[in-house]
Amino acid sequence: MANEKRKNDQKYDNLKTQLLIDLKGEPGKNCGGFCKFCYFRKVSFKNPEPLGCNQCTYHIGCDYCTNSIREINGDFIPLPFAIQQIQDSLMFKRYDKINITSGGDTSYYPYLEELCREIASMGLNIHLGYTSGKGIKSLQSAKNMVDCGVDEVTFSVFSTDSELRKEWMNDKTPEISIECLKHFCKNCETHCAIVVVPGVNDGEVLKKTIADLIDWGANAIILMRFANKIENGLIFGNEPLIEGIDVQTMDEFRAVVEEMYNLYGNQIRLSGTPVYDPITDTPFAILKDDETIMELRKSIRSEATIITGSVSYTFLSKIFKDTPINVIKVNKDISDLITKKDLEEINLNELKETVLIPSRALVHDRDMEEILKKDGVDRIVLRGVDKLTLDGEVSGVYTKEQAIEFEKECFTELIEKINFFGSPIKNN
Repeated sequence: MANEKRKNDQKYDNLKTQLLIDLKGEPGKNCGGFCKFCYFRKVSFKNPEPLGCNQCTYHIGCDYCTNSIREINGDFIPLPFAIQQIQDSLMFKRYDKINITSGGDTSYYPYLEELCREIASMGLNIHLGYTSGKGIKSLQSAKNMVDCGVDEVTFSVFSTDSELRKEWMNDKTPEISIECLKHFCKNCETHCAIVVVPGVNDGEVLKKTIADLIDWGANAIILMRFANKIENGLIFGNEPLIEGIDVQTMDEFRAVVEEMYNLYGNQIRLSGTPVYDPITDTPFAILKDDETIMELRKSIRSEATIITGSVSYTFLSKIFKDTPINVIKVNKDISDLITKKDLEEINLNELKETVLIPSRALVHDRDMEEILKKDGVDRIVLRGVDKLTLDGEVSGVYTKEQAIEFEKECFTELIEKINFFGSPIKNN
């Protein structure tokens, strides 16, 4: 157990010493064409409407909530610009690894091999960021990148069935992509992502994909729930992505993750997003720690209302049960994707005099105050803390003990904020 903890601590430290280099690029344009299940498919990139967010200043709409959230980045940057980014960053801090990422698909960057060679000349290893591998045109190219120091890869797999990849990922050369994936699995730390589309790549197809990845030597697999409706997070007016496919409920998706973990969890690190990680018990591992829950509840000295998404509501309503903090959910699965329209559907009679919305909710401060005060009650409306738990995409570098400690610190910060801004507890 001590050795396992040291390994996880080391993985977390390594993550912190990676320099992220953004090559820009856009979905559908710099990725060889949209995958059918892509979150950005059907999104209009002309005259995007700003959503508002915590980064906006006086006006509704900033570059983040207007462009960046839609990955409107422009074309890939030239090779000299990418190299300059790295050199400028290395002047101020030491990094062990360069994480190459983009708004499109990193494998479509036309100078990828040249960039890897330049990074190798600096004596740094390379994390090839989120890629489908569709842009790698030969196995030799993958071998060249590994020879240049690519020792970590995050790979969107979908399926190891070449016909499914061709149909659903718009992969013109699926056999080559799969051969490159095999090479990465054998020679690199390879993290594989699988968007699970009901009736397409689930069931026996999913089992075959996972078994293949284990045989090839992959290090981790994350199962990702397919989104097809606005409540799942399609907030850009692009629902449904695919007609006639029902989205799994959270309980159904969690059951898939549990089934796959029970079958393969002793052979590979396997988790799901937005739920759940069987190793760390996240999201909200803290619920299994009764002592910590009692300590947190005892520290509450003020009243407040927390507005959240439907996934977090399931957990937060249990954590704050029988306390002066009431939790309200909106019809949006993920809290960070709450928009102005979601807040407009809230019954204001359920709100207390202090209201907290998720820190990253896509609502301008002015809008959230106007909406949540329109009944004439002069409430204090503010954002909560940045995070309360760990998503499956990051929990893999934590142990269960580290996850609980992380959440404990987050909830302590949240309660301190409520105690400061909240109204005194009213005695019945």
